[in-house]
Amino acid sequence: MSRLTLLLLVAFSAPIAAQAQSFYPTRLEDKTAVYLSPGHDTFGTKADGIADDTAALQKAIDTVADTTHQGILFIPEGHYRITKTLYVWPGIRLIGYGAQRPTLILPANTPGYQTGPSYMVIFTGGRTGERRRGGLQRPANAPAVAPAPFAGTVPPTINVVDANPGTFYSAMSNIDFEIGDANPGAVGIRFHVAQHCFLTHMNFHIGSGMAALQDIGNEAEDLHFDGGQFAIMTGRPSPGWQFTLLDSTFDGQREAAIKEHEAGLVLIHDTFKNVPTAVDIEPKHIEELWIKNSRFENISGPAILISEENSRLTEINVEDALCDRVKTFAQLRDSGKTFSGAGPTYRVATFSHGLTFDSPKARGVIVTRIDAKAIPSLPPASAPAIQALPTQTNWANALELGAKGDGSTDDTAALQHIVDTNRIIYLPSGRYRLTNTLRLRPDTVLIGLHPSTTQFDLSDSTPGFDGPGAPKAMLLAPQGGTNIVTGIGLFSGGVNSRSVAVMWMAGKDSLMDDVRFLGGHGTNNADGTRMNPYNNTHSGDPNPLYRWDVQYPSLWVLNGGGGTFSDIWTPDTFSQAGLYISDTKTEGHVYELSSEHHVRNEVKLKRVSNWEIVALQTEEERGEGPQCLPLAIEDSDNITVAEFHAYRVVSSFVPYDKTIHVSNSHNIRFRNLHIYSDSKAAFDSSVKDDDSGITNRELEIASLTIPEKSPAAVATRHIQATRLTGSFFNPSSATVDSHGQLYFVDTVKQHIFRYLPADKRLEVVRDNAIEPGNIFFDHSDNLMVISYAGATGTVYTFKPDSPATDLQILEPQPAAPHPGMTAVLPADHWRFTAERATGIGGPQPWQYVSPDGSTFLPAGEDFVSGALYYGIKMADILRAFTLSPATPGKTFYVSDEGEKMTWSGQVAPDGSLTHVKPFTNQGGESIAVAPDGKVYLAAGQIYIYNPNGTPAGEIDVPERPISIVFGGKDHKTLYILARTSLYSASIP
Repeated sequence: MSRLTLLLLVAFSAPIAAQAQSFYPTRLEDKTAVYLSPGHDTFGTKADGIADDTAALQKAIDTVADTTHQGILFIPEGHYRITKTLYVWPGIRLIGYGAQRPTLILPANTPGYQTGPSYMVIFTGGRTGERRRGGLQRPANAPAVAPAPFAGTVPPTINVVDANPGTFYSAMSNIDFEIGDANPGAVGIRFHVAQHCFLTHMNFHIGSGMAALQDIGNEAEDLHFDGGQFAIMTGRPSPGWQFTLLDSTFDGQREAAIKEHEAGLVLIHDTFKNVPTAVDIEPKHIEELWIKNSRFENISGPAILISEENSRLTEINVEDALCDRVKTFAQLRDSGKTFSGAGPTYRVATFSHGLTFDSPKARGVIVTRIDAKAIPSLPPASAPAIQALPTQTNWANALELGAKGDGSTDDTAALQHIVDTNRIIYLPSGRYRLTNTLRLRPDTVLIGLHPSTTQFDLSDSTPGFDGPGAPKAMLLAPQGGTNIVTGIGLFSGGVNSRSVAVMWMAGKDSLMDDVRFLGGHGTNNADGTRMNPYNNTHSGDPNPLYRWDVQYPSLWVLNGGGGTFSDIWTPDTFSQAGLYISDTKTEGHVYELSSEHHVRNEVKLKRVSNWEIVALQTEEERGEGPQCLPLAIEDSDNITVAEFHAYRVVSSFVPYDKTIHVSNSHNIRFRNLHIYSDSKAAFDSSVKDDDSGITNRELEIASLTIPEKSPAAVATRHIQATRLTGSFFNPSSATVDSHGQLYFVDTVKQHIFRYLPADKRLEVVRDNAIEPGNIFFDHSDNLMVISYAGATGTVYTFKPDSPATDLQILEPQPAAPHPGMTAVLPADHWRFTAERATGIGGPQPWQYVSPDGSTFLPAGEDFVSGALYYGIKMADILRAFTLSPATPGKTFYVSDEGEKMTWSGQVAPDGSLTHVKPFTNQGGESIAVAPDGKVYLAAGQIYIYNPNGTPAGEIDVPERPISIVFGGKDHKTLYILARTSLYSASIP
C-alpha cells in the first residue's frame, strides 16, 4: 500500500476534528523531564497520524519511570496514532505543548476495541507485575490465584496494577483524544486514581466509542466531550473520595453524558447539551451529587435520573442551574416521580433530595424539593470557576534567572529578586531551598507543573522558623492580591515550630491550584521513592526529632484573604491544621481539598464569612488522628460546606464524639455529608452546634442548615435510657446467659464484664490478653469468644466462673445443617462495595460448634484463614458490634451500618438466611428483638419498629448506642452499651 493510499484511508475512516487552542503553546524547559521530538527522538515517534506511535509513546513513559520515577513527559503537537493500551505509571504527568494540542488517535476499526470497555490509556498503580499495597491480604498458605488479564487491556495483559488509593500526582494535560469509526468498545482513559491526580484542558471526540473516561478520580478541569455512548462512566473513586469536574462541557452523547454510581460527583460550572440525560445514576445504586452554576440545554429525558430514592445514602443537591428545553429536570427512577420548572427556559435555584433537617432540632426526613422559576432566556455564560493562566509569553524561567533548585543551595535571594522583577515565574522541577519568607507582589504568578518534583523546601531548624515565636511564612501572598500559585509543593521541614507553609491574604480573584503541602503520607523523596511517615508502632515519625502537631497551619488564609483553592492536598502531620481560615469576609471557594492526618484539626474557620467549601475530604489515621476534629467553625457566618467526606481508617480503635463542631456561627449550610469508617470506632455524630445545643448523630445528611437564630426546642415524649455505670473505652458485644445476666467486652482493654443488677456493679469475668472481639452463650452457659488473636481464626470457650487456666480452643468444622440447634449470627454488617452484589446472610463454608452441641457459629473463609484488610481482621463475626441467636424457621434481623439499611430473613438449618427483604431504610450498629416482637435498632438513638417495619417509638440515649440486647429475668430490660457507659431501658 502506498503512503498516499494510507493517507487517504486515514482521512476517510477517522476524520480528525479541528484541534483546540493549546494551553501551553510553546515548549517549557525542564532538565529532568523527557521530551518527545517526532522524527528526531530516540523513541521513534512520528506524530503524523499514519505511523503507529504506541510503542514509542510507551518507551518514553517508561523512560520517565526508569530515570526519575516521577516527573513529566512533554508531548509536542501532532497526531499520535495508537493501536494498543498505553500505561501511565504513578507520579508521571503527560503534558502537551505547541501551537495546537497534540492528539492521540485511535484509528477506525482498531482490533481489540470492538467490545468494551477497552482502554486507550490506563493510569496505573505501579509497574506491571508490582503488587498493590494494602487491601485484602491473602494468608501466606493460601493457594496461588491464576493470573488473568486485566479487563480492558489491548492486547489482554496480566499483572496490570490498577490505579488505587496510593496512586498520587499522576496527570494528563493539554492533550486531545480522537476515537475513529467502528470502535464501539473504546474508552479514552481509565483514571482510577487518588489525590493530586487530574485531567485538564482536553477535548475528547468520542465518536463511535463507548466513553472518554471510565472510573475517574480526584479532579478535572476544562474537559470537553463530543459524541460517544457516554462521556464518563464511573463508580466509586478508588479511595472512596469525591470526584470534582469544573468548567467542562458535554455534547451529543447517545445515552447519557455521565453514567455513574457512588462517585461523590461534584459538577461546578459545567454545561450539558443535546443528550438524553446529563447524569444517570445507575439502578440500585446511591450517589452523593452536588451541582452548582451549571447549564442544561436540549435534554430529551430527565436531566438527572436518581436511583435508590429511599436510601439514606442518596444525597442530591443542586444550586443555580439554568435550563433550556429541559422538560424534566429530575426523576426518581423507582417511583417515577418527576420535578421540573415551568416553561421552556427556567432557573433552578435549588433542588434537593435526601435526608433533610428543616432546623437543627427537627427530625430528619427523606424529601424531594425544587425551587424553580421561569426566565425569558438564558443569560450569558458566567466566568469559569478556575481562571486561566496568563498567556505563555513573558514567563520567567527561575532556573535561567539564577535559582538553582538543587536542594542544597539557598535560593531565597535569587527567587525574591526574580519575584521582584518579573510578574510570571515558571519553576521547572527542582527543590528550591528557602531560608526566609518569599514575599509575592500583588500580581505575582508562580507556575510549576508537578508539586512532587517542584517544591520549596525549608531545612530543619532554619533560623527564624524554629523555636518559640510568632508564625513565619515560607510563602506570603499580600492583601488584596490577584496572585496565582499552581503546580508546586511546599515542605516546611520537621523541626520548624514557627513555620507556616503559606500565609494567604490575596483577594477574591486569586487562585491556588494543584498545590501540595508536603510531609506525612504520600510525600516522595528526591528519587521518587515514598517517604515513610511512621515509626514501627505508628506513634510518631521515624525521626525522633520530628514531633507531630508542633507547627502553625500549613495553609493559613487570613486578614481579608480569599480566592479560589482547587485540588489541594495537605496531610502534613507536623502542622496544626491543613487549612485554617481566619478573620476574613472576602469571598472564598474551595474545590476538592484533601486535608488529612493531623492531630487536632483538619480544617478550621474562625471569624469567617462568605466562603464555600466543596468536596472537602478528611481522613483520620490510627496513630495521629484519634482525637482529631475534622472541621471546626467558630464565630462565622454565611458558610456552605457541600459534598464533605469524613473518614476514619479501618485500624481506628479510639472513639471520637463529633465530626463538625459549630460554635457562635449562623447561616451555616451543610449539604451532602458522608461520614463513615470501616473500623469499629466511627465518629459518634456529624454536627455538634453549641447555639442550639443539638448533637446530630446521623452520619449521612443531604441538607442541614444552622440558621440565623436557633429555633425553639421541640418537646419529645421518648423513653429515656438510664445510666447504670461507665468509664469504658469502647464496649460492645452485649449478650446474656440463660438467666438474663448481661455480659459484654471492652476489646481494647481486653476485658470481659458481667453486670450484677442487684448490686448495681460490674464484675470482671476475664482480663487476660486473649483479645476478645465478640461473645455469645450456648444453652449450657458456656461463653464463646471470637478473638482477634492468632494468625488464623480463633474461637475459644470457657465457663464464666471457671479459673483463668480453663480455656478450650474450638476448631472449625465444614458447614452442615443443624436442625434444632441455634445459630449465632452477626446482628450488623459492614459490607464493602465488592460484597454488595452478594446476598445478605448467605451460607458460610465453616462452623464452630459449642461444647454442649446446642449452638453453632457460621464463619467465612476470611475468618478461618485469618485474611487481613490493610492489616486488620475484618470478618463479619469480628467486625459486628453484636452477635445474636438465630432460631431456624424464625425471623432474623440484620442491619448494615455502612449502607444504612436493615433486612429481615428466615433462618435456615445451616444458619444462612432465606427470603431476605428490606425491613427499614435505616441501619446502625446493633439490633435486638423484644419479647413482644418489636424490633429495636441502635442507629444514633434507639429506634423501635413494629414487626411490619412501621415506626413504634424511640429511646433517647445520652451517648451513641453501640450494642443492645434484651435481658433481665423477664427479658424486658433493654441493655444499651454506648460509647463510654452502660444504660438500660424497661419496656412494657
